[in-house]
Amino acid sequence: MILASNSLTSPAIGTIFWAVLIFGIFFYILSKFAWKPVLSALKQRDDLIKGSLEAAENARREMVQLQSDNELILQKAREEREDILKEARDVRDKLIAEAKVKATQEASKIVESAKVGIERERNKVLSEIHDQLATLSVDIASKLLGEQLCKSGEQEKLIKKYLDDIKINKN
Repeated sequence: MILASNSLTSPAIGTIFWAVLIFGIFFYILSKFAWKPVLSALKQRDDLIKGSLEAAENARREMVQLQSDNELILQKAREEREDILKEARDVRDKLIAEAKVKATQEASKIVESAKVGIERERNKVLSEIHDQLATLSVDIASKLLGEQLCKSGEQEKLIKKYLDDIKINKN
């Protein structure tokens, strides 16, 4: 009973009226002055969060794009490096081949020159041997003839023989 007679648990119509009226005025004042700035601040914060999320998403997309661009750049750099190395190997192989060809040609020229020099020296030596042999033969023949002619009467026979040979050749 105490509870039933208590004015707080069963309010009177006047109390409810004034409570609703005061609440309405309070609500009107809050909506007029406080809700707009609060809602505006919440909207700004919501927009800021959405903008930040969009910026983060854009940054993530850009990062992914940059990573793929970096991978492409690295791939191109690797390909260029391989091309440069291949080109360098080709140039090296070409230079080695040219050097081998030049060396072979030079060696052939040197061998040919040596052959010509050897042949020239051989001919020179043979000529000298031939000359010495001729000189030696003449010396031997002159000594033999000198000995045979020294014998008596042989000179006169030889002179007559040569004179007869000359007369025969004239006829």
